Parts: sequence; structure tokens; C-alpha cells
Amino acid sequence: MKIRATQAIMECLLEQEVDTVFGYPGGTILNLYDELYGYEGKIRHVLTAHEQGAAHAADGYARSTGKVGVCFATSGPGATNLTTGIATAHLDSSPVVFITCNVGENLLGRDAFQEVDSTGIAMPITKAAFLVRSAQQIPDVMRQAFAVAASGRPGPVLIDFLKNVTNADQMVDYEFIPWQENRRSNSIQKLNDTLRPQKPEIDPDDISRLLDMIAKAKRPLLICGGGVVRGRAHQEFREFAEKLDSPVAITVMGGGGFPGGHPLTTGMVGMHGSKASNVAVNECDLLIAVGCRFSDRVALQPATFAAQARIVQIDIDRAEIGKNVATDHHIIGSARRVLAMLNEQLPQYSHREWKEYILPMRAPATAGDSEHLTPQQVLDVIRARMPEDAIVATDVGQHQMWSIKYLHFNYPGQLLTSGGFGTMGFGLGAAIGAQTGNPDKRVLHITGDGCFRMNCHELCTVQHYGLPIVSIVFNNGTLGMVRQWQNLIYKKRFSQTTLDFGPDFVKLAEAYGLRGRRVRTREEMEQALTEALSSGTGTVIDCILDIDEMVSPMVAAGSPITDFLLSEGGSV
Repeated sequence: MKIRATQAIMECLLEQEVDTVFGYPGGTILNLYDELYGYEGKIRHVLTAHEQGAAHAADGYARSTGKVGVCFATSGPGATNLTTGIATAHLDSSPVVFITCNVGENLLGRDAFQEVDSTGIAMPITKAAFLVRSAQQIPDVMRQAFAVAASGRPGPVLIDFLKNVTNADQMVDYEFIPWQENRRSNSIQKLNDTLRPQKPEIDPDDISRLLDMIAKAKRPLLICGGGVVRGRAHQEFREFAEKLDSPVAITVMGGGGFPGGHPLTTGMVGMHGSKASNVAVNECDLLIAVGCRFSDRVALQPATFAAQARIVQIDIDRAEIGKNVATDHHIIGSARRVLAMLNEQLPQYSHREWKEYILPMRAPATAGDSEHLTPQQVLDVIRARMPEDAIVATDVGQHQMWSIKYLHFNYPGQLLTSGGFGTMGFGLGAAIGAQTGNPDKRVLHITGDGCFRMNCHELCTVQHYGLPIVSIVFNNGTLGMVRQWQNLIYKKRFSQTTLDFGPDFVKLAEAYGLRGRRVRTREEMEQALTEALSSGTGTVIDCILDIDEMVSPMVAAGSPITDFLLSEGGSV
């Protein structure tokens, strides 16, 4: 049947079981928003304060729910405001479909008002970018975009519609094809096989070779990477780790892929990795990295990384194999399927001596009894009072490292953080997306004063939609992680990192109609968080910390992984 082009876009969203869209309207996308008006009750729209906030919200929604996130924006500055959010999703393999509209065909390439080459800009930071010039392309492009975003290694996709494509006189031949019917219909399955990239076949010989390597290992180490989280392979990974009886180091993006409090966990690995994790990397004889790309924050010096070990990389993306660290063996495939195949044949191992050597190196985290509020006291209160299934969204910097180090994340999507792109301002948008997609869970936004300045305008979104998000600001009056580098590497030349000016975060929260509380002691923090969690209202807790608190341990960029510039202990 023939329907309006804009109606076809909405129907395609319903095909994909999309019930929530984040976005911000504008002139070129107005035809689409006009159509959205008639879909009230079917598709919920969350209006953010800024397009970047919408991008991060769609990303946080995707990470926390396992679904594909959707974000709308208009042309020109609306589209370019998405780029930081698109790149954030790209580096962390988060499936989001970004839908923008551009100027009409007759204005394209004429420097028209709010014209920009959206697909050209997005091409390096997406899995695919589509410019739709004909209304008849809509069903195929929409279906392909969602297939590409969700399949293989997930990631963002951009669809840019020319405005004339969405005009009221544009009609489309359309048949509603829900994905459930796709799986039952041979004729539709052929279309899906064309649109959806196939998962790589796993070679049984690769599985057998790894099993032989495991049998010969005396000091194995597992690294849990973001691929375990994205692939929802946490149960298979846990079974594999327990059968192998191996210590497990966790990357920033791997948080939630393996229980943070599990007896085999050695903690974070890399630049701010624990002594247990980094020493284990240095002294293991077999390192199996699952869904880990060996970024420069993990393999700081690739030439010496795990120098005594045979390195095995398991990843769904062939392009990641050997890109940063040379491997002795690799398996291409989804983490979930590869681990399931390994678990079917893996016997129970015991590596007691190796564990007795490595695991005692885990430094016990103590909050201390300082009269002044410390980062660890704040996290100690959070850990004691937040529900076990609470979702935590962080920004980037010291508070991020402290949170990942001290809080335990036990399931995929429980930790939302920008690990690859390191996006300051990610946290509050991601928290909004997570709370929208998980209304029955508590969502905490942990941020620093520098990061919070970049996204605090989204407090209006928190208030408008009645989201009970608790923002906890680690306020040390500085760009803490940068100051830490200045302290340790740049001879205390604190150039442009001190934030000794507004706003007053408590008054800011109140200005947006939310609760605000400033705390300077552990007791005040306990009271403030208890009240925030019981109030059901969005709250900002401003935690006043010392300007020179540091994240420890720390290894300088480009150094061997055990060459600690700052040892574990002392500061958090």
C-alpha cells in the first residue's frame, strides 16, 4: 500500500520495536516531527536541552537496555552537535541510529541556510551513513540501518533525509514487516540475509588449538573487555573463568562483564590498573583477551605487554586482531558463541599456586577516618546505600577511575562510561537514557565539577520528565585528572586547570526545580544520599573534596605496565 514518506519512517521504527526516541526539532526535520505528533502513545519522544545530550541519552538507552537507541536532529548545527555523541558511541561499539534531515535537493551544495554534509562528517565515526534522496528508499534504508547498527560489532549509523523526501506529497510503497515475522518467513528471511551482515563462522580448529594452549598453561590470565558486555556474554565468560580457575582483569569497558566482587577478579587493568592486574599481565604465561582491543590505556607499551605470555585475542571484529598487540592465536566470532563452544569442551582446572601469588596483591579498599570528605568515603557511602542493581553513569576523569575501581558492577549495562572517546559531558545524558529505558531501576550519575559544567543544562530534562536521577559531583575545584598529570609529570605547573569559579551546583539544581545538597563530611554524605534515594526526585549532591586528591595507582603513558608512577595506597 502507499503511505506518506514520513509515515513510512515511523512505521519502520515500529517494525524495529522502537518505543522511545531522543531528539531536538528544527526546520528541516519538521515534517518528521509533524508526523511524530500522530504517533503519540506509540513512540515516546524525550526532548533534551541540546542535541549532544540527546545523542548521549540514546547511547545510554542502548547500552543499558541492549536495544538500538534512536536519536533525531535537524540539519546544520543540529547535526554537527551530534558528532561528539556519534563518535562516543562509535568508539564504545554502542548501537544507535541517528536520523537527521538536510536541506532540499534543489539547495544541496549551494551553502543554503543550515546546510552541512552530514553523511560526509559522520562517515569516519559510523558503521554506515546514508543520504536518502528518494522516498522509495525509505523502507530498505531504515531496515538496513537497524540491521547494521545491531549486528556484528555494534555501532552507530546515520540516516540523513533530504527535506523534499519528507514532504507531504511524497508517497511510498510500504508493507509492515515486523522482525518476529522475518524469522518465520522464508521470503522475508532472504531480504534479512541481504541486509544483515552475517556473523563470522567460528572455526572448530581454532577452538581446539586454544584448548591445547590452555592445557599447557600454568599461569593463565583472562581479560574481560567491552565485547563481553556488548555481546551480553557475561554468563558464558563467568563459566569460562571459573572452569579455567584463572585470575580475571577487567578493562574500563568490561565493567559488568564479570562480577566486580568475584574472588577471581583482580580489578582494573592498564594505566590505572591494580597491582594485581598489571603484575598478572606481566608474569602470566597465557593471556586470553575477550572483546578487548588492547587500547593505549591497557597496553601502554605494546612491545613489552605480556612479554612472557602467549597472547590470544577473541573478537567479533577481524580488524581488531593484532591491530595494537601482536597475538599468538586468535578466534574471530561473537564472545558469547566462542565462550559457549569453549565451555562445552573445557575441563575443570585448578591454578592454586598462581592465584595464591596474584590475588593477595589486590589492595583492600579502605575509606579511612579523615575528618574531611575523601573520594573513597563518598564511594563507600554510595556502595553501601545504592541498590545492587542500580545503574551508574559516569563522566570522564578521576571520579570515573575511582568509581570503576571501587564500585562493583555485576551485569552488562550497569556501568555506562565513555571509555574509548573519553567524552566529558557524557554522563548526565547517558543517565537520562538509562533511566528512561529502565524506569524501575535507580540511576546514579557520578561526575566531576569540570564534566558537570559541560552537561548540567540537561537538568531541565531530568526535572521535566520527573526522572529520579541522583547526580553526585566530585567537586575538587579543578580538572582533577589533568592536574594529577601536572602534579606528577609537569612539575606542578598548573596551567588553566583550577576551577575556582561558579556555578553553585546546589543553587543550580534548585533553579531547575530539583533538590540540591552540599556535603563536606561522610555523615553529611550519608544523610544526603539516603534522602535523595528516598525522595524519588532528581537530586544534585555537591561533594567538596581536596584539590590534590589523586587516583592511584598510575602508570605513565608509553611505560611498561608495572612501572608505577604512583603506587597503590595512600589516595584512592
